[in-house]
Amino acid sequence: MEAFLIAATREGVLLAEQNGEAWREARRGLADQYVTSIVARQGVILAGTRQGVFRSDDLGRSWHSASRGLTHPHVRWLAYHPKISDLELAGTEPAGIFVSQDGGENWEARPEVFDLRDKYGWRLPYSPQAGCVRGFAVLGERAYAAVEDGCVLVSDDRGATWRLVPGSRGAPDHNPAAGQVHSDVHSIHVHPSSPDLVLAPTGGGFYRSGDGGKTWEAIYRACYCRAAWLDSQDAQHMILGPADGVDRNGRIEETRDGGQSWRSASQGLPVPWRDSMVERFAQHEHTLFAVLSNGELLAGSLNELHWERILAQSPGIKAVTVMQI
Repeated sequence: MEAFLIAATREGVLLAEQNGEAWREARRGLADQYVTSIVARQGVILAGTRQGVFRSDDLGRSWHSASRGLTHPHVRWLAYHPKISDLELAGTEPAGIFVSQDGGENWEARPEVFDLRDKYGWRLPYSPQAGCVRGFAVLGERAYAAVEDGCVLVSDDRGATWRLVPGSRGAPDHNPAAGQVHSDVHSIHVHPSSPDLVLAPTGGGFYRSGDGGKTWEAIYRACYCRAAWLDSQDAQHMILGPADGVDRNGRIEETRDGGQSWRSASQGLPVPWRDSMVERFAQHEHTLFAVLSNGELLAGSLNELHWERILAQSPGIKAVTVMQI
């Protein structure tokens, strides 16, 4: 079985082939597009861009628009249901959620998300648009969505309808009460052991809920974070990309006791990074990839977490995934 590392970049999509332990660039596509997110399975690649979704059925050699019904073309994140073929989710800016059930060829808006956006006044500090949906987590019938800057949303019908989780105020006020999650939600994760065990990196710390978002606790409070990795075999083991502020003093840390204590997991890296931080994590087998906010890509073994930069000739990376065929 052959593996391809597929990267969303500011100048299109990059595909790299695995050569032993290394990755070698194979081809590029969509060079005229700012690609924000990427998903791939069963030989199909979907790329989210600022101008909609594009699909490739031939490992990135050719692409066609797959945005019918996507009334908000600026896609911030793509995801798919891990058990259901051709069920995809798109999060947009301004904040919206669109669902496809045919491999991204057609999309349907979820209007209740627009209603919540307008009701609570979701916003972005760096954009005139009304917030964005920049993360999904899906397990069984349950799906969660991360809204910057606004809330955590939940669906109990595989993305057909959405609502606020009870422990999310909905307003972008950065002032959560006890038991609530910070409103500036950057990504969302659900542990495979339970659809109720959900974690959220935010602009005000790293939060965990054990009851499906009804109540939350900050397990790393004094940080700004966008990315986390969960060990599917051990809910107490997590890796986080905290910083002291937006792109300020970023680093990688690890906990093996559910967040009671944290230790550095930045071996081989000149941390803290003065003006960068981890934007996203992605796993392939025993390798963990870290996409930095400056567009660099790191890779490290989960056994050692000793990191090194890869694909250094390809700056501007925004997200990665691996597809095996």
